[in-house]
Amino acid sequence: MQRVSHEKISISDERLHGLTIPHAENNSKVPVYVMLPLDTVDYGGRLKKPKAMNASLMALKSAGVKGVMVDAWWGLVEKDGPLKYNWEGYAELVRMVENNGLKLQVVMSFHQCSGNVGDSCRIPLPPLVLEEISKNPDLVYTDRSGRRNPEYISLGCDSIPVLRWRTPIQAYTDYMRSFRDRFGDYLGRVIVEIQVGMGPCGELRYPSYPESNGTWRFPGIGEFSAMTRSMLLNVETQYMRASLEAAALTMEKKEWGKSGPRGTPRTFHGTGTKLSGKIAGIHWHYNTRSHAADLTAGYYNTRHRDGYLPIARMLSKHGVVFNFTCMEMRDCDQPHHANCSPEGLVRQVKMVTKTARVKLAGENALERYDGGAYAQILATSRSDSGNGLSAFTYLRMNKRLFEGDNWRHLVEFVKNMSEGGRKVSDSDTRGTNLYIGFIREKNVEKMEAALA
Repeated sequence: MQRVSHEKISISDERLHGLTIPHAENNSKVPVYVMLPLDTVDYGGRLKKPKAMNASLMALKSAGVKGVMVDAWWGLVEKDGPLKYNWEGYAELVRMVENNGLKLQVVMSFHQCSGNVGDSCRIPLPPLVLEEISKNPDLVYTDRSGRRNPEYISLGCDSIPVLRWRTPIQAYTDYMRSFRDRFGDYLGRVIVEIQVGMGPCGELRYPSYPESNGTWRFPGIGEFSAMTRSMLLNVETQYMRASLEAAALTMEKKEWGKSGPRGTPRTFHGTGTKLSGKIAGIHWHYNTRSHAADLTAGYYNTRHRDGYLPIARMLSKHGVVFNFTCMEMRDCDQPHHANCSPEGLVRQVKMVTKTARVKLAGENALERYDGGAYAQILATSRSDSGNGLSAFTYLRMNKRLFEGDNWRHLVEFVKNMSEGGRKVSDSDTRGTNLYIGFIREKNVEKMEAALA
């Protein structure tokens, strides 16, 4: 993914408005967002259980949460045919978020929902894409055993008109332009961030560790997405090879034959909305020399080579926020045989984002409700070593989140983050009971109905 040039990697030309990126100061306030359920909008394009959703948003607002994040699924919005977009369920959600005084982060989810950690529902790619894949399976990634991965269209097809008259990049651009046109009045005001999906799970990576059908189990190093028997290149059939060869010739490096993603137009330029990209937190085998799990996913990161700095510099160049996960994980909680170091990986990312002068935002990788996880996030959010966090998005809103102790922990965590990581006093801790009482007395039945 990164061998063509450390400095010329590019996934997007979506420059917003020439952001100047200040370093986060130590103990600065960090806004907290909460991810909504994956199926917030159902397959019919309707907002699920809107009354209960409204009650949940009211509770989150009372807890001091800045806003929420929602996936805008390509497979839902454009399922009725090319250029036929149904945003109505999302429009209802945007209005509801605004009415509750919250902000919204929207993920342009160009991947399939199914087969990965936390996927609680199945949302396929649009029917048009599935139809073309059935005609030509080479449109998706394939491992050395010939297993196809239908999560995401291969990067090798990005600039080839494989979706009837459109290339995938054109289809993604049309989708984002439609979103911009539909929600223009809310951009920069209610909708404050657009996270552009760039691969499986929305992350900039190859599908090296799919969990569906038992293909991969933690802590396996994963598989290269490749058809070349040598397995030296992360290459994808005829389309990937053609794309890579052309890029290599352009760079006057014919022998390389590798490339990264390609650019997209400035769809959200001038809207006042931040743009972000998500990088995978592959922390297993981090304590080995080769970092093999990084390599199969496309990150050329080893003990002696920093694979994340070129990505950080590229994102910085375009004013894009570097979004990273596994912020809640501690080394001591990981199995010894997996050679994990989530803390080491996060430290590396904090340093490279500081060096590249790019904003760093964070997420937790797994659902956690305990004080230990929140304490780790608080420690990570500070800029004692490297970049501090500009924002944090908590995974995820569900029924368990609103249970007594879980809710109390969240409220205290949000308050801590808003006060620069200061420990909440006893009186502050007792004060969270007001929120618990609010939920129990007014909204718990509605929220449980929505989130059951």
